[in-house]
Amino acid sequence: MPELPEVETVRRGLAPVMEGATISRAEVRRKDLRFPFPENFRDRLTGRRIESLGRRAKYLLADLDGGEVMIMHLGMSGSFRIEQQVAGDFHHARSRDAAHDHVVFHMSSGAMVTYNDPRRFGFMLLADRAKLPEHPLFAHLGVEPTGNSLSADYLAGQFKDKQAPLKAALLDQSIIAGLGNIYVCEALFRSGLSPTRKAGTLVTKAGAPSVRLERLVPVIHDVIAEALEAGGSTLRDHAQPSGELGYFQHRFQIYDREGEACLKPGCGNIVRRIVQSNRSTFYCPTCQR
Repeated sequence: MPELPEVETVRRGLAPVMEGATISRAEVRRKDLRFPFPENFRDRLTGRRIESLGRRAKYLLADLDGGEVMIMHLGMSGSFRIEQQVAGDFHHARSRDAAHDHVVFHMSSGAMVTYNDPRRFGFMLLADRAKLPEHPLFAHLGVEPTGNSLSADYLAGQFKDKQAPLKAALLDQSIIAGLGNIYVCEALFRSGLSPTRKAGTLVTKAGAPSVRLERLVPVIHDVIAEALEAGGSTLRDHAQPSGELGYFQHRFQIYDREGEACLKPGCGNIVRRIVQSNRSTFYCPTCQR
């Protein structure tokens, strides 16, 4: 499933052709994706101006004039493709997988933005912008891992007396919204922290962040920033709206390296894989404590 850097990369790719443009026409080629489309979805979008294109956790948010917001989730295999119309034709090659082109936005900017989703685990919903913080998808989300709200003091408050493994705590979306498996594995390796240690061990008896927790937070920020710079990670389905792939997978230091030598100088141990909460965890038992 695309994680925060992949979703943010998609947002940045779509913004130049969608922000400030009007949806001249919307094509909805099936009745549902993971969920049924909202009632009269096509008609409710036609003629609407997209005021801004944002992101919350792993959700894309298109603010429409009139106070509604279109919530979009990529699911397991969803992607957007931009085709720019020039003199009656499109200069980007059409998808070879057109059978899975489920929604098409014809924009007043001259762009055609197509949502493709072979597995159909993605979805699109409409909600009242004023009530969005109370929406079931967003009401219980934690802080974003990209801003100053994610601090060692904040995590100390969340982790105090917590018996859950550190990796599970970092993946808890009610604590940090949008942080996913790949980037947690990378951050823990770069911080030298074991994914299996109890989250509460990173908090002092007085409730303050330990030195280890102080070290972890900037590493999380750095990993996310590095992934954004690389356009995310392309393992199976992720591609930017331009068609370009993400390249962070070439910078993995621990993720998906089971059986290979640890990259930290002087270690020489072998990267292991365990399963935590039905997800693969890659770590070095020597370097991560």
